[in-house]
Amino acid sequence: MSKVTNIVILGAGYAGVHAAKKLAKKYKKNNDVQITLIDKNPYHTLMTELHEVAGGRVPEESVKVDLSQIFHRTKVKVVVDYIDNVDIAAQKVKTTYGEYAYDYLMIGMGNEPASFGVPGVDEYGFSLWSLEDALKIREHIEYKFKAASLERDEAKRREMLTFAVAGSGFTGIEMAGELLEWKSTLAREYRVDESEVSLLVVEAAGTILNMLDRKQADKAEKYMTKHGVRILKDSPITEVTPDAITLKSGEVIKTQTLIWTCGIQNNTACLAYGLETTRANRLQANEYMQSTHHENVYLIGDCAYVEEEPGKGNPQIVEAAEQTATTAVKNIIASIENKEKVKFKSSYHGFMVSIGGKYCVANLMGIKLSGFFAMAAKHIVNMIYLFGILNIPAVYHYLQHEFFDMKENRTILRGHLASKGNRLWLIPLRLYVGCVWLLEGLAKLCGEGTWETAVDALFHKGEWLFTIGADSWVKAGNINMPFSWLQDGLTGASSAAEGAVEYATPILSSMPKFYESIMKIMIPNETMANIFQIMVVILEIGIGLALIAGLFTWLASAASVFMTMNFILSAMAGWDILWYTFGGIALMSGAGRTFGLDYYVMPWITKLVGNWWIGKNKHIYKEEKTA
Repeated sequence: MSKVTNIVILGAGYAGVHAAKKLAKKYKKNNDVQITLIDKNPYHTLMTELHEVAGGRVPEESVKVDLSQIFHRTKVKVVVDYIDNVDIAAQKVKTTYGEYAYDYLMIGMGNEPASFGVPGVDEYGFSLWSLEDALKIREHIEYKFKAASLERDEAKRREMLTFAVAGSGFTGIEMAGELLEWKSTLAREYRVDESEVSLLVVEAAGTILNMLDRKQADKAEKYMTKHGVRILKDSPITEVTPDAITLKSGEVIKTQTLIWTCGIQNNTACLAYGLETTRANRLQANEYMQSTHHENVYLIGDCAYVEEEPGKGNPQIVEAAEQTATTAVKNIIASIENKEKVKFKSSYHGFMVSIGGKYCVANLMGIKLSGFFAMAAKHIVNMIYLFGILNIPAVYHYLQHEFFDMKENRTILRGHLASKGNRLWLIPLRLYVGCVWLLEGLAKLCGEGTWETAVDALFHKGEWLFTIGADSWVKAGNINMPFSWLQDGLTGASSAAEGAVEYATPILSSMPKFYESIMKIMIPNETMANIFQIMVVILEIGIGLALIAGLFTWLASAASVFMTMNFILSAMAGWDILWYTFGGIALMSGAGRTFGLDYYVMPWITKLVGNWWIGKNKHIYKEEKTA
């Protein structure tokens, strides 16, 4: 029996999740390798989006991705527990409720805020380095607006409504940007005079956003200043009290809210592991992302420090976290397979910083963007990341909270995608379009001439004469599509001239060349033409019945649009059919969920597919077993 190799990953941040997914993919079918991921939370936190929660733009669920969903149907064992100790000599990880032996250990436990010894920061300042932090800030800010609305003393009121952000890195500027947009909503909701609200960014250095080039940073500063944010540079904070901050210059700013984003340091829990540390207590890694004195211990993410050039360590950004994880994974695989290890080599694509939901500056691979295009790029990057960890469901939920459910127009598209309407008014359109498609399909099934005769008999004589006539689209030999390569091959006896449909003047006088090429491949002869006609009849009747019943309405509406476009490009349809296209588009907005079967069926399908794709909701400790 072969020996089982245990790989234990500490921390489900960007680096830990990335490493676990890569290892799971590599050893998907190898039962000799076991992968365990340990974190105190049952979810992966999107740290780069915490400011949106703190600033009241999105709900807390938007920055949480369940680990059970990320690793559903993979071999990664997720353990939700607190890490008490790592015994490097014994190669064991001790948690509050278990113990896990390892052959290879990956430490990616991230960082924590650093107060740099400034008096009062830890007691009276708010950090923004976890979901809990973001929720505390959001609750505190709302409370201050509510309290200010009841305060009679103007000076006290202004103190309550002064919000200071210490630090002008990405976190600080993005937090200030959220407050900039949120203050108008809060002022209106709590009946506060918005002119009494003050926003400050306090920076010890002489410039802001020092990871960006100066031109982009200056654009961000100009935007914030223009919209009322006061930026204090060369202003180190020397003391924080419950109701004020004191600057090095001696200036005292009365405020009851300080959000501290000035710096970070390595997670202090890592210091007890006995590994070599460097600046800001980060763990020293060699060029292979190994701990300097323990070759089976790999360091990844923000807690790791590696220099590609003397004095230049890896930045604490998402790309760096993922790239350190990739190097560590490659070298663990190389060690298991006795292959040569690879050195860490960074390749960063740029930096982006958003100021609220409407403005952004970015430097992507040398391309400098600002405003709409920079914000669009940021959304695309976020969706690419989410697709990588949980594919379509994660991207769908991102679109929901960033666009479709966004309130107060806090997106680059303002409220255009978030506007809501009652689907009740779509019912008449749904039923009408459904009936039209059903009748079209029945007419083709019976044959145009036979159908007209039957309808006339029903309404004028009360006789039921519906039958499949000689001119039916489903009868062999009846070619009702006016494609030249099909008509040329027909004999006089089988020509469709006798019972062929007389089409209205088509929108297009002839098929576009590209579409004709496609049709010649799909319908090269009479046999395929008959099969295609049968499919058209079935599809038209199916669309009609589905729309009338309100069942799979989105698919039926999309098929309606597809069919009309197909007829138009085939030069078979006149202007009278064009409205089907726009009617179908309108019905794609959930028309079957109001007095339709989709109201019952779609939630059931969503639950069924969700359970298969991302797993059922279950107790986070239910399946946990210790090693």
